[in-house]
Amino acid sequence: MVILARESRPMTIRQLREQLDRGEVTSRALCEAAFARIDDAAGEGARTFTELDRTGALAAADAADTQRRAGYVASAIAGMPVSVKDLFDVAGSTTRAGSVVLDGAAPATADATIIGRLRRAGAVIVGKTNMTEFAYSGLGINPHFGTPLAPYDRATGRVPGGSSSGAAVSVADGMVVAAIGTDTGGSVRIPAAFCGIVGFKPTAARVPLTGAYPLSFTLDSIGPLARSVACCATLDAILAGEAPPALDVPPVRRWRFLAPVNYVRGGLDATVEAAFAAGLASVRAAGAQVDEIPLPAFERLPVLPNGATITGAEAYWSHRELLAGAQARYDPQIARRILRGATITAAEYIEMLLARRAYISAFHAQSEGYDALLWPTVAIVPPPVRALEADDDAYASANALILRNTSTVNALDGCALSLPLAGAGGAPAGLMVVGRNGEDARLLRIGAAVEAVLR
Repeated sequence: MVILARESRPMTIRQLREQLDRGEVTSRALCEAAFARIDDAAGEGARTFTELDRTGALAAADAADTQRRAGYVASAIAGMPVSVKDLFDVAGSTTRAGSVVLDGAAPATADATIIGRLRRAGAVIVGKTNMTEFAYSGLGINPHFGTPLAPYDRATGRVPGGSSSGAAVSVADGMVVAAIGTDTGGSVRIPAAFCGIVGFKPTAARVPLTGAYPLSFTLDSIGPLARSVACCATLDAILAGEAPPALDVPPVRRWRFLAPVNYVRGGLDATVEAAFAAGLASVRAAGAQVDEIPLPAFERLPVLPNGATITGAEAYWSHRELLAGAQARYDPQIARRILRGATITAAEYIEMLLARRAYISAFHAQSEGYDALLWPTVAIVPPPVRALEADDDAYASANALILRNTSTVNALDGCALSLPLAGAGGAPAGLMVVGRNGEDARLLRIGAAVEAVLR
């Protein structure tokens, strides 16, 4: 059977395209292999996807094969199976955003902007992936559709990271070549780190949010999860409506990095600390300058003492009417988080927006002269699902710590990659490469250089 992996390792877009171009495989065969993996009763497919489109996917695969035989290839992703998070509108399908609250909603009448761009690029969309309800947690737990497990230590059953949980598992398990998620506080990068793959959060304004169910209209962004930085760069260009990137990769010694020692380095578990130290050592050994010093801007993060956040205020605004009539159908953990936004005053909200401005200004001043910043994507390895489901305090504590390092980038309106690091005993960790607002193309080049020395 044709598979999406070689020697048990899922393949990159480039590897699959070479096989397609040489006629060693067809898009239909790739699509059938994707569904075979999803349907495997011993795998995570049933918890990873909330909806499949077998008929549409096979038709798209056949069309890609016909076009390829005629000498036309729409893009680098043409004819390859991808997944999309269950908060993007797909014409004819109900957008549920990982919730049962929206089961009775009318089907979408049009594709989200990014769905249309994927289709025009020839991507084969096999289905919608599971997620934290309404994208409001970094853990990936979903009581409605089940929780897909991280690849690491499945005997224990560990969280995949959220909110783009199914997106990451679909890539890590070779069900698809790439996935599209969203990132408001780390929802692409956290599951990428927990599942041992690459995740890219672009500058928020880079990819249109039209047709994506909102969490925070200020902080939401749309990004890819895949096997390599080059894969993410290919998908990012498609999502942004740009020409395919020429991802030349200068040697990593060309770049100067800042690795802050405060805030994002606190509370690291031993596995993450060791893996991150080894990652920095590899970057240094390749000739790059890495300065490990404090970044005072981290002390100015726009969070008020009462726990109010920009996301909290905007999430409550979006959900206030739905919660009023259907709170009992929400995941209690998610409803509790959203309802906190009801106590945020207009003055507090404006204060947070102004604090964010000051934070961004301070960050830019203090990071001047550096090409990018490096810090651990998540402070800990994925915790067991059962322990968090059974204890509300443990859930809240783990969620806050898991979101801490990634959410700093959303507050900055920056861009960031999470690159996989190998921890002790196969435990996953992530190294985050962070860039400033609008420096997405440059950051992808830098990230590819770092990736090359980590492998």
